[in-house]
Amino acid sequence: MSGSKIVVTGASGVLGTAVHKAFEKALRCEVVGLKNKSTASHLVQLDLTDKEATKQKLEEIQPTWVIHCAAERRPDVAEKDPVGTQLLNVEVPGYLAELAKAINFTLVYISTDYVFDGRSPPPGGYTPELPTSPLQIYGQTKRDGETAVLQARQQGSRAVVLRVPVLYGPAPNNADSAVNILVDVVQDRSKESNMDDYGIRYPTNVLDIASFLVRLTDISPDTLPPILHYSANESFTKYQMCKIFADILGLNDMNHIKPVSTPPTGAGATSRPYNCHLSTAETEKLLPLECTGFRTWWEEYLHDGGK
Repeated sequence: MSGSKIVVTGASGVLGTAVHKAFEKALRCEVVGLKNKSTASHLVQLDLTDKEATKQKLEEIQPTWVIHCAAERRPDVAEKDPVGTQLLNVEVPGYLAELAKAINFTLVYISTDYVFDGRSPPPGGYTPELPTSPLQIYGQTKRDGETAVLQARQQGSRAVVLRVPVLYGPAPNNADSAVNILVDVVQDRSKESNMDDYGIRYPTNVLDIASFLVRLTDISPDTLPPILHYSANESFTKYQMCKIFADILGLNDMNHIKPVSTPPTGAGATSRPYNCHLSTAETEKLLPLECTGFRTWWEEYLHDGGK
């Protein structure tokens, strides 16, 4: 990676921030973080849906790697805005993959475990080559983004898909993460909440993914497989995560949170997979994962005031 130029898209998000900081800390490359609506002055503003502006900026930077973290990551929002989600999750990564060949960089496209339906995960989890079958618009668009990137790879672009599960880690606002937000739910006893105790999740720390990506860029891109999986191996429902947070925070009861052990139904409900456990066996042949323990990290983070 020494002498490389790294571009991180979505560098104001929870994952993008961690990735941007990890590459800066590595001190072996020049790092450019891209933002869209963020006010962060250390990041470069760029509307990735503007093809000409994106091409011009990347031609100007001449990156070695582009880590594409920007996406519409919220399933509920995707259902309400399928056109905007299609643009951001499919057309943008497809165009970046085309530029990877034209400008000569390697693209890492961050995807999701939601490309699988989670109905019957094989022992050890879903492997990268298994057929995908997303349940909702978010998963469908991320899968279609994968397809666009992998088609460009077949045409000579250097591109890799990295699938990850639900993420947590340092965040300016807990609402920025589907896991972090549960801390607020646990602490706000004035509001009763129904909490998913059905779907199995594998929460994974963005700091671990960021470290992995730094190490990944030390590997020759020509030797990388088309799809990699990165996931922690500890499994929880959202309700079980809430119980952990309550215990860490010293809260004696969670009477305001009601566990729901059935999948979401009714008008406005967004389907979510039951268990999309990702197999990381192929990834671990390349690099060790080095995943942080879920409770261990949260104990330190919350005892430090969430900083």
